[in-house]
Amino acid sequence: MRHGQSAGNVARDAADAAGQAMIDLAVRDVDIPLSPLGQRQAHALGEWFAKLPEEERPQVVLSSPYVRAQETAKAICAAGGTTSDAKKLVVDERLREREFGILDRLTTIGIQERYPDQAEHRALLGKFYHRPPGGESWADVILRLRSALDTISLHYADKRVLVACHQVVVLCFRYILEEMSEAQVIGISRESNVLNCGVCEYAFEPDDDALCAPSLVRYNHAAPLIQEQAPVTAEPEAIVGVR
Repeated sequence: MRHGQSAGNVARDAADAAGQAMIDLAVRDVDIPLSPLGQRQAHALGEWFAKLPEEERPQVVLSSPYVRAQETAKAICAAGGTTSDAKKLVVDERLREREFGILDRLTTIGIQERYPDQAEHRALLGKFYHRPPGGESWADVILRLRSALDTISLHYADKRVLVACHQVVVLCFRYILEEMSEAQVIGISRESNVLNCGVCEYAFEPDDDALCAPSLVRYNHAAPLIQEQAPVTAEPEAIVGVR
């Protein structure tokens, strides 16, 4: 799942609306919390998980170290959204947001004004492979997520695992688990943004070759928020925060 709406999402929207080059935030990206609406979304998702039968609730919860992801994960645990014997929250830095390097805190207008060469380079390479100085490309994120999935397979192979993370991380997980091409995953990202507190679920069942293959059950699942009457938001990939 993606985290709830963050204060960074709100600040970015305000900067875009005002045509500003910089997003008005004086904290590191890692420290940006949920907005009041994001807190409500996280609570709603927790309530939805809590209403599931015990045998369908998460047994393990992993989270990005970013505050907004941890707050979302903790809200779900506090609402009783995990099994009664669930392990305590596990924070894994490999699940963190994509790092933007020198483009951090800049709006699209700001990037074009201050780093036109980077804007041109990104347009040429595409966001899958473009790596801003000091930052990461999607391919870089995928590299660390492959390692994280190996750890999940090693320690939690027989468990229901919930991962609290970020928009690009969700999409990169799909790229890995569904063995997508660059064009396929970028196409999905263009169709719609990943919903704040949207659920992406996989089932792992033996296929015809008796291999345990991942099967997509649902993506961008907003029913938990709708059922709990929490507004649904889908903020685009943001370049926010100060490192």
